[in-house]
Amino acid sequence: MTYASDNVVIVGLGLIGGSLARALRISGFSQRFIGYGHREASLKRGVELGVIDEFTLDLDEAIERADIVVVCTPTLTTVQMLEKILPRLRGRGRGPVVTDVASVKGNLRNAAIGIAGVMPPQLVLGHPIAGSERSGVSASDGELFVNHRVILTPDAANDPAAVELVRAMWRSAGADVVDMTVEQHDAVLASTSHLPHVLAYTLVDALASADNSGDIFRSAAGGFRDFTRIASSDPAMWRDIAIANKSALLDSIDLFSNHLAQLRQAVQDEKADELFNTFDRAKQARNEFATLLAQRIQPKPS
Repeated sequence: MTYASDNVVIVGLGLIGGSLARALRISGFSQRFIGYGHREASLKRGVELGVIDEFTLDLDEAIERADIVVVCTPTLTTVQMLEKILPRLRGRGRGPVVTDVASVKGNLRNAAIGIAGVMPPQLVLGHPIAGSERSGVSASDGELFVNHRVILTPDAANDPAAVELVRAMWRSAGADVVDMTVEQHDAVLASTSHLPHVLAYTLVDALASADNSGDIFRSAAGGFRDFTRIASSDPAMWRDIAIANKSALLDSIDLFSNHLAQLRQAVQDEKADELFNTFDRAKQARNEFATLLAQRIQPKPS
């Protein structure tokens, strides 16, 4: 068997890191998976589940043994990890390729340049558009990334070989890999992921504070359940994302707030045609999205 990488080090062994290790083991991308982190219980559990082969609590050892380091920590914690990892790469020649899974890219690029002076050639920023409201290595799933997008934001300073290795890694996990600029990524994710989470959290929080909250939740139907499912996600992670992608998220909140204000006025003024047109446009756009999604998840030809 030909391996694309001998040793993959997963920094932060949770849902995403564990699922990636499982997927790469299934595909045969790597011979060995090593976990690194501070939560020894999670690392031990990863070994018990067969997600990783071994773990270390020594970052120098992890980097020394790695061909690829995948930082799978929350967005703001990823900045802290880069502050520890990047100085250790100086003087190592090509060194290991480093990548990440964080939901925001601009803050990481800025942090990396601040740490290293330039964008490190072996640091390839990426983001898998996959996940679950469940968390932890016990929830890891080797099929999590199949037919899901992974966005890479390669920089002109990147080593092309490093970019292609990260691209091959995600394709090996079953993902559809696309490239964007950092700015495109953060704007798109603010609208399609970060804003929906903010809305779900805010709606649930608002209704929970209502005097009749008990009646509201007891009478809620499937639509409420489906819309608010993502409010069960990790609040600390989404707090960090909101802060890290502040500018793009505020733009998305403002866009939505303006549309909501127009809708409120239409309801108040009983403008039936305006309400219908808004709902009809949204229905058509949602149907087009569903068609695109169905096309994207069609099985790839063998």
